[in-house]
Formats: sequence, structure tokens, C-alpha cells
Amino acid sequence: MFRKILIALTVLATPFASDKSRAENGSLTLTSITNGTFYAHGIHGVNPLADGESYSQLVDGKRIVICSFKTGEQTGILFDADNTKGKVKLSHIDGYTLSPDQKNILLRTQTRSIYRHSTTAVYYIYNVQNRTLTPLSDGGPQECPLWSHDGNMVGFVRDGNLFLVKLLFDNAEVQVTKDGEFNKIINGKADWVYEEEFVTNRSFDFSADDAMLAWIRYDESRVPLFSFPMYKGMRPEMEANAEYPGAYEYKYPIAGQPNSNVTVHTFDIKSRATRQMSLPLEEKGYIPRIAFSSDPEKLLILTQNRHQDNLKVWVANPRSTECRCIVTDEVKPYINDNAYTMFRTIKDGFILLSERSGYAHLYRYNLLGTQKQEVGKGTEIVTAFYGYDEKTGACYYQMHDNSPLRTVVCRSDAKGKVTRLSTKPGQNSAIFSGNYRYFMLTHHSADTPPTYTLCNDKGIVLKTLQDNAALKQKIDGMNLAGIEFFSFRTQDDVELNGIMVKPADFDPAKKYPVILFQYSGPGSQQVLDSWYAGNCTAALLERYLAQEGFVSVIVDGRGTGGRGADFEKQTYLKLGQMESHDQVETAIYLSRLPWVDASHIGIWGWSFGGFNTLMSMSEGRPVFYAGVAVAPPTSWRYYDTVYTERFMRTPKENPEGYDCSPITRAENLSGNLLIIHGLADDNVHFRNVAEYTEALVHADKDFRQLTYTNRNHSIYGGNTRKHLYRQLVNHFKNSLK
Repeated sequence: MFRKILIALTVLATPFASDKSRAENGSLTLTSITNGTFYAHGIHGVNPLADGESYSQLVDGKRIVICSFKTGEQTGILFDADNTKGKVKLSHIDGYTLSPDQKNILLRTQTRSIYRHSTTAVYYIYNVQNRTLTPLSDGGPQECPLWSHDGNMVGFVRDGNLFLVKLLFDNAEVQVTKDGEFNKIINGKADWVYEEEFVTNRSFDFSADDAMLAWIRYDESRVPLFSFPMYKGMRPEMEANAEYPGAYEYKYPIAGQPNSNVTVHTFDIKSRATRQMSLPLEEKGYIPRIAFSSDPEKLLILTQNRHQDNLKVWVANPRSTECRCIVTDEVKPYINDNAYTMFRTIKDGFILLSERSGYAHLYRYNLLGTQKQEVGKGTEIVTAFYGYDEKTGACYYQMHDNSPLRTVVCRSDAKGKVTRLSTKPGQNSAIFSGNYRYFMLTHHSADTPPTYTLCNDKGIVLKTLQDNAALKQKIDGMNLAGIEFFSFRTQDDVELNGIMVKPADFDPAKKYPVILFQYSGPGSQQVLDSWYAGNCTAALLERYLAQEGFVSVIVDGRGTGGRGADFEKQTYLKLGQMESHDQVETAIYLSRLPWVDASHIGIWGWSFGGFNTLMSMSEGRPVFYAGVAVAPPTSWRYYDTVYTERFMRTPKENPEGYDCSPITRAENLSGNLLIIHGLADDNVHFRNVAEYTEALVHADKDFRQLTYTNRNHSIYGGNTRKHLYRQLVNHFKNSLK
């Protein structure tokens, strides 16, 4: 094994022009792509304030300032690390959360990632008037803290238990639950699969009158344990593993296996009585969200069946525990997770997103479950929800702007009249003031870095805060390859959208090697009129490859988003089959262009894109002569329950779908393959590569393999990402040139 890896690394290390020489010539380098040289300046930590006229903003990790939504001018300071009283001093903060009354601020420090959305941190309560700092808790780092509505309490999770801190009682700490245990019981915080696939972390909430606390309890006892080794490594160095490797163990349910048993509980803060809601959850069902409504006696609980094609909204009485279903939304063949990420409670009701019409629209309900309003018409696709103005009945949201490539910020009034509040083509998103009279608009496109402007409620720009003009000037002055959008029809008469990046000195009389990059996962989009198109910001990796003499192409095949449920969900029960077919069709289409070298076409992707790279290279039509699969699933039998079963059902229900995989297609692999994986990937486990390469060995297929010590699914840290890109580029240069 050691010899095989050494040989692979030796071949991959074929030298090419140094970063230093390229930088001196004003060209892109892998160093400049990965070290932040081309990062766009952003505006971070923005929160609308209660007055409706102002917002707070985190500046330089040291100050929280108040700015006017109308002028953008600073009007005050909420926190300054260099101007506090008392013994506790902070030199830097990672983030903050204002109390609803804005009298106190939770300051986040010493943040450490756990999984994709979860972190531990040491929090401090900062009193704005007294300028004093107090630790939230002395019992160890905290997770997912939440202010009560009156700002007098903070709930948080530690070691699987839920805690409550009461500011009016000298920060007295109450332990709400005591049964929390690692890899067994979690209270108020999502387990791994809920966090990853239902896009959530905190699972508790305060009632509107702050008398009750409700939470989801996750019993992981029956969930199988998964473990992987951890080595000493570097950046960071784990000294505890210096003599013998350690191991990380956690609960990870693969397709068909048991999930956590979930229940909903409430805690009466005054009497300290704890109750379990009498929720008739379907066997093996999910509870993706809970939230108190504006009525303190009505707790909203969202449930879903294991097949994920049925969503129910329940109203629970937090004291009597009685539960009543008020909305049932059945969407075949499955409900997307955006139904949960856009779920919001409003006064006397809630907002729910659904694709019941075939397109994602918003629906407003009252607390009886009566639908009061639909936002989105016909083929419009809502992509983000910003808020509901209770005074006017208007909804503010983002949707696709007559194209899957672009988005627009909109207002829909109480009568359904839609006003577009953003005008520039590309990607548009917003943060609205509390009274909806102003908003901060973020706009970017394929050739325009993010621009931040303040606008009034008619969309008129009042102030430009940041236009990243210097970055645009720098990139425009480098004579880099341009970004072109195109579309074509496959031999199956399916129209697909794409992006093409040609060398700056493109000559149609020459023949060029081509590299396809794709992700291809359900509902995903890579082909966007966006500054973040491609694998790197501003398609810099694609432009780097163009600089090396390649044409880069990105195509969204069937199953991707932005084109309605029918286009997206036709891959149901057969993940990878249509997606790989469409990438092969793309290669065939390109091979017929007069300037494409048909014998030198490659493909690569990361995660689902890595899976589809392997599926495409073994589809049966040998059109790809090289490929790189980074962190790929190789059998859906190894991936988690929620994601996999949403699209594939269980292995027992759909054995044919599961049996079509890179592993079962190993004998059909064509082209020079480099497969890359992080050894500490908690998402797509290294077992995927281990089992796949075993199949390749016995199919007598050559391949090259590269692993990264202690790296997770994102494979970054220290010099890691630059090193990975160099191996990728060299592999294509050695294989296609």
C-alpha cells in the first residue's frame, strides 16, 4: 500500500511553471487562487435593529457599530473590545447576537466547528449600558444559545443537555435536562443526520410569553456507531495521537438503518414541570422543526414520514400536551429541505414553502391551518423568504428571474401584486429593515463581484457601501479568460444549460482539450450568472485551466434545480443514471465542435460531483479520457438515511436503484482516474473509496489515489487545498496533453 501511494504521488508531482514565475507575469497561480488574493470584501454580522431605521454590523472582529439604513453612516457603537469595563477583556469576537431589547449582547469567542452547522464556543454577556462582560456559563463551552423574547434569559446546550441562564437572578444557571449523554441522548440540539440533511442545529424555543421552553429530544441509542482513525497530523497538530492514532466515534445512520427516536418536550420555567407532547408521530418519522407561535399556548411541530413525501404541521398545547394536525402537505415523490429552511412563524400564523404546484411557492396560514395567501405564481420559483409585513400583508422574498441562472428580490402585496425590487441581472439577495422601509441589497454576477447597496422600499439605491471595484479592476486587468453561457440539446432532445471558459487567446482553428466540472446533485445549480460560479470564486480555477490551455465547461444535467419539480425529480429512485448520461451527452456534443479535441476530454467533481464523475466515466460510452473524483460516495448503501432515502427510498424497497453505482460499474471504467479523499470525512466516509478501489483492483483497472490526513469533506487547512488543486491540474495535464 505504501509503495502504491508513493508511486502515485511521484507521477502526480510532474513539475510545471512555478507560481512565482506566473505571478511575475501577472497570471493566475494556485497560490493566489487559494490564499485570499481574490477574495471579495463583504459586510458581515448585519442585523436589523428594532427601530426599523438602523442595523448593527460587526467590524474587524472588535466592534459592533450602529448604522443608518438610509445613509449607511455610523450612528453609534454597541460594543468596542477596547472600551469595556471590568476585569474580563476580549481582544476579538467571532460573532454576536443581540437581545431583543438590545440591552445585552451575546459575544461569541473561541469558536470550534463540530459538523457543518454546529459549533462550540465560549459566550459572554455584554451589558451595553454598563459596558461590562460576564461569562454566559462557567461550566464549559456552550452550543446554539438563544435569547428569550424579553431578553432576560438565555437557553443553551452543553454535553447533550439543555440549560437556562436567568439574567435577573445574577445569571443563575438552571439545568433543564440531565439525561444528555454523548452518542446516546441529545436535548435541544440536532443529531448528525438532522443537522446535515434538515439544515438545522438548534432544536429548542421559548414561548411568546417566555413562560415555557420546548425542545426536541434525540435518542440515538439504536443508531449504529461509525468510527474513523485520527492521526497526529499538522495544522492542527493532535499531540494526543503522537504515539498511537486516536479514533472519532459518532452515530451515523446509513440508508435503511434506524434513526434517532425523536420526541418533543416542554419545561415550565416557573414550576419546573417537564412534559412530553402526545405527538402521534408516524413510526420511523422525523421532526425537522419546532417553533412556538405568537400564541404562547400553541407550539408548532413539523413532522415528516420516512419516505419524506408527507409534511404535517401540528399545534401542540405545551401544558396539556394535546397535539392537533392543522396542515398536511403531500408532495410526490419527495419534499425538499427548503420547506424547513424557509419555514417562519408570524403573528397569528406561519409561512410554509411547498412544491405542490410543481414549483416552489410560499403559503401563509393562520393558526387554524387555513391558507390565507399564496406567494409565487405559475412557473415562478421562490428561492428565499425574507419576511412578512404584518401591517401591510406584504411578503418579501427572492425568486428566479425568468431564468434558472438569475434571481431577483421581490415584494408581493396582500392582493398578490408583485414588485421587483432589484434590477440588475445576476444574483440578488437582501436584508430588510424591521419596518421594511429599507433593505441592504447584495448583487453579483459572473463578471461583477459582490456589490452592497442600501435601498428604499421602491428599490432605489440610497447608498453604495461596497462595490469591490478594486477587485474587479484587478481581475479585468489580467486578461483572463471570459465566461460564456450556452445551451444545447442532447440526443434525447433535453435542453441543458452550461458555462464555458475558453483560453484568452482562443483560436477556433486549433484543437483544445476540454475539462468538465459538475456537481449534478438533486436541486443543485452550478450554472449560474454568479460571481461564485465554478469551483472557485469568479471561476478562477476554470480560468486557471484556460490559462493552461484547456477549455472548461460546466453543465447542469437533469435532476438539478431552478427548472421546476418535474425536471429536478425525474432522477428519483435512480440517482446517477440520468446525471451521468447527461454528462456523457455533453461530452458528445462538445466533441462535435470543430475546435474540440474529442480524444482529450476530462471530467471532475466533488462529493456528489465525484460520484457522478465515476458514474460518467463508467457509463458505457468511453468519451472521457481522464477524471478526478474528490470525496465521492461510491454506493448509496454507505450514505445517510435522510438524504439517501429522500431520493432512493431504502435499499430493501429499491435494490435496483442502489445496485447501479460506481462499484457495480467498476468494470466499465474508462480513462485515467485520480480519486481523492480526506481520511476524517464525517460526511462521505473513506469507506466509499476503500470499497470502490477494491472493486477497481479486481476489475483490473488502473487508477491513482490520494488521501489527506485528518481532513474532512471540505479537504482544507494549511496548504491542503492548494496541494489538492495542483494534483488535479497535473493529472489533467499528464492525461489530456
